[in-house]
Amino acid sequence: MTGRVVSLRIRRSFLVGLSLATMLSGCDMAPRYNPTKLKLPAQWEGQEHGVLQSARPADDAIRPDWWTMLGDPELNRLEEQAMRLNADIQAQAEAFMQARDMAMEAKSHLYPQVSGAAGGEKYKGSRHRLWRGAGSQGPVYMSSEQYSGTASWEPDFWSAIRNKVRMAKQGTQAAAAAYALARLSLQAELASDYVALRGLDAQDAVYRDSIRYYQTAVQVTKMRLAGAIAPGMDVSRAETQLYTTQAQETEVHTQRDVMEHAIAVLVNQAPASFHIAPVQHLAFADVQPPVALPSTLLERRPDIAEAERRMAQANRAIGVSRAAFYPHITFNAMTGFMDNGFDLASLSNSMYQFGVQALLPLFQGGLRRAELQRNWSQYRQQEDLYRSTVLDAFQEVEDNLTRTTRLKTEAGQQSNAVDAALHTQTMTMALYTGGLTNYLDVVVAQVAALNARIALVQVQTRAVNARVELIRALGGGWSRADLPQSDKIMPFQPLQYGHLRHAAPLAGISTQGDPAAADLTSGDANVSHPLDRSGAHR
Repeated sequence: MTGRVVSLRIRRSFLVGLSLATMLSGCDMAPRYNPTKLKLPAQWEGQEHGVLQSARPADDAIRPDWWTMLGDPELNRLEEQAMRLNADIQAQAEAFMQARDMAMEAKSHLYPQVSGAAGGEKYKGSRHRLWRGAGSQGPVYMSSEQYSGTASWEPDFWSAIRNKVRMAKQGTQAAAAAYALARLSLQAELASDYVALRGLDAQDAVYRDSIRYYQTAVQVTKMRLAGAIAPGMDVSRAETQLYTTQAQETEVHTQRDVMEHAIAVLVNQAPASFHIAPVQHLAFADVQPPVALPSTLLERRPDIAEAERRMAQANRAIGVSRAAFYPHITFNAMTGFMDNGFDLASLSNSMYQFGVQALLPLFQGGLRRAELQRNWSQYRQQEDLYRSTVLDAFQEVEDNLTRTTRLKTEAGQQSNAVDAALHTQTMTMALYTGGLTNYLDVVVAQVAALNARIALVQVQTRAVNARVELIRALGGGWSRADLPQSDKIMPFQPLQYGHLRHAAPLAGISTQGDPAAADLTSGDANVSHPLDRSGAHR
């Protein structure tokens, strides 16, 4: 009966300890997380001119493949190529994968850590060693084999480990937002570069048209000089205008080549093997993106979501620092066998030990308090950075709303200027041919017409790029709902030992590379010029 009573007491003590550990493990030292509540404007200032309309809640707003709004099949193909093969995007996906692994590393400390060990040794002592008398029969050889298993577990009484896990998960969500921001930045950069390239194509077409006109003008001045009805200065002025325009066209070719090289790198192609056929005019669809209310911008911008997740991380770090003020308790146990030969059948060769350790630093010169104060400061810093990110986002939207509105008006005004300048150029040339004016007036009219046409193309290019930048500023179709859910972040299960090279895709992010990424000399985005590079295009 006595043994039974002792056994009951042991069980009761174990249950009491387990209950106490369970209760203590619910202690969360992190402060309640209350994200900063920002007072936001009710409407965008840039919409007061009535050009853009607010998107209704039922609207689809901006689509994830927002670049299709521009109506350019070539741009659509380039964007698809970049999303599959761009090295920076793939590297960002790997950073997201590493963040998931860090979350798994943090979570592993919630489980008991179990390890096994095996070893064997054999020793030989000297027969003439000190204190060994003559004729001694003591052993000279000795062997030892041991097999053991150890286990240790740290009960998370103060939620220090769980707060580290939550921090890692929030860091993973921040990495997912960073990935979305990298994708959006790449999409906008590629679209902007492509629009700029097509703008240079349109400028090149204007220069080539003007060069043909100026070549005719040179012929006219030479004919009039040959007939002794015009001075040689007219020929010089006409040739100066022609050669200056040819030099300007060459500069446009230089800018186009450089822009084409930039696009090649974005779509994972070596510039030497990548070419885009030129066009004559800007032909992008004049579609205005739907603009949601300012209050929804916080849910649409990946950089704002990343800043908010960093703030949540800093909040959890405070809980980890607070837990350092309480005892650090660890349970450990070891069992195994040890013998001077391979004989595990004998229980007398068994060994074990178990224990519990509690560590409470009593004096560290303010170390823990400094860490806690630093974490509070880091939280406030992240809070300030979050507010700064929101303000920057609002500025970008307002800036591009203004540009979109004003450039559309400017393009109409510049178009009128082009019509007037071309009319003046035609009339002045007719007057000169009839001998009613001098060639200086013709040159002035030609310069004005060329500058007006180039300015119109530049304004139209900037207007399209303003729409691209507005879409990027509005989040490009991304939503906070695209972030990975906290309970699905772990890349594998605790007892999973296979398929570890690549984790399953999460939130649309995969680390499975495309085999085509290794080929930098050709690809889907490679488009050859229909004209030889030394021909009419140049």
